[in-house]
Amino acid sequence: MTIRIREDDLTDASVRGLLALHLAGMHAGSPPGHVFALDLSGLRAPEMTVWTAWRDGQVAGIAALKRLGAHMAEVKSMRTHPQALRRGVAAALLDHIIGVAGAEGLTRLSLETGSGEAFEPALALYASRGFTKGEAFSDYVPSAFNQFWHLELAPPPVRKGSRPITASR
Repeated sequence: MTIRIREDDLTDASVRGLLALHLAGMHAGSPPGHVFALDLSGLRAPEMTVWTAWRDGQVAGIAALKRLGAHMAEVKSMRTHPQALRRGVAAALLDHIIGVAGAEGLTRLSLETGSGEAFEPALALYASRGFTKGEAFSDYVPSAFNQFWHLELAPPPVRKGSRPITASR
């Protein structure tokens, strides 16, 4: 079956249901004070873009991109619907985000995720796309319950006939 990814405005009840499932799962699997998942209002912030993946007319996954500056962004709120696990949904969403980030000229994608056995499938996906484990970023504080992954993206190519932008003094 084909996975269709679209930018989402978070008004569909099934999308909101998947977001609620995501938040409940994050709170159930993490100690108090260690959940950094975004709720509906956080995902509607101006620096956020949210995409949903759909299969057979049903929401199959959600993911977001939070811009952190001119060249860096964070992957947020990735969740696959339980009925769509192991069917390429998370990979399609992550590949979409990487493509958007590259097209926007971003040079780094980062993410914060949990630790432990439950996160191993996600970690394997991140590693397969070139993310490497690294240092905390943004306002995150490292703990035994989280970890940080980063992907360096190639800078956009300089078009023939154009000159690179240099800083003036």
